[in-house]
Amino acid sequence: MRHGRTNYNDLDLCNDDPTADVHLNEMGKKQAETAAEKLRDLKLDRIIVSPLPRTRQTAEIINRYHQLEIETHPAISDIRSGFDGRAVDEYFAAIAYDPLNARVNSGESLLDHKKRVLSFINWLKQQPQGNILVVAHEETLRVFKSCFDGDVENEHLRDIHIGNCDYTRYTLSPENINKP
Repeated sequence: MRHGRTNYNDLDLCNDDPTADVHLNEMGKKQAETAAEKLRDLKLDRIIVSPLPRTRQTAEIINRYHQLEIETHPAISDIRSGFDGRAVDEYFAAIAYDPLNARVNSGESLLDHKKRVLSFINWLKQQPQGNILVVAHEETLRVFKSCFDGDVENEHLRDIHIGNCDYTRYTLSPENINKP
């Protein structure tokens, strides 16, 4: 699941710093409450979020019906763009010369980020299975979608759109995990 809408989404700003004041706005809280209602009868065994507060805020709303410990995993954090607090368009302009490999302002490239997220998916395969809710970011969930659905070339990762509080259910098994 992607986190609910935030103040930075409204301003179209990048964020990968967990200390920045990025939080769910009223719309984001309502999105999370709607998702919580839809997921209330699903038995969840674990909830895992990124270190960025917006994922925890979303998970806390979902968790009202599940009462689980919310775990944090750094590998599912948003891409470290090197443009924290700056316009997303500025970031895209800075990496336009090589969108897959460009690293700017000590950030990570799209392929660096993909590798990090794939390491999380590999870690997840080693965990006790059950219904695990992962609350993360659009960039992170693009990797999930390409990994589980397949047939998404790296050049087309950014073509995948995942709305705030959209979620997809995947079954984790060796047969349905595409190789990076």
